[in-house]
Amino acid sequence: MPHLLLHYHAPITTVHLRSCSFPSPKPTAHIHLRSNPTTGATVKCMANPRRVKMVSKQIRRELSDMLLTDKVLQYAILPEAALGADRYLSSLTTISDVEVSADLQEIALAGLKSKAKYVRSELGKRMKLRLTPEIRFIEDESLERGSRVIAILDKIKAEKKTLADEDYEEEAESSVSAQDDTDWESDDPDEDIIYVK
Repeated sequence: MPHLLLHYHAPITTVHLRSCSFPSPKPTAHIHLRSNPTTGATVKCMANPRRVKMVSKQIRRELSDMLLTDKVLQYAILPEAALGADRYLSSLTTISDVEVSADLQEIALAGLKSKAKYVRSELGKRMKLRLTPEIRFIEDESLERGSRVIAILDKIKAEKKTLADEDYEEEAESSVSAQDDTDWESDDPDEDIIYVK
């Protein structure tokens, strides 16, 4: 089943040291200096990781609420022309994945991508953030790849089992034939007798 991941990237502020004419404030987070041969060194100030986690959780909550209640997003995921008899049982939409039938997968993903700006603006209104992060909807194929890997591993395991069974049968046949040979050899009463004329 296709899945859709919501990638949230924390806002990163980049300050070029040579182009900055005002004194920069003391940073509260980590600073990474990189030397760039064309522009000189840059300073990256990143947000507090704890706050980033809290904001990402809130974004997930708000986006899941929007997917359940917002008619614009529901129409983008399942347009009326493609709906079946029941719009809720034919697809399941959650914050971390979108599971739809194969024919509606492309329609749902295209609809979500087309409404990314709308989602961003609505999130900004609901969460009252000064800087609303960019929202990208990306299809997650890791579950499909994982299921393919598991299928390949199961196939290899079955092949090894059949080879082991065949080897066991061959060993059993050869041991039976070897045992028959020893039985045949031991059954010969004239084996130790030498006849001379």
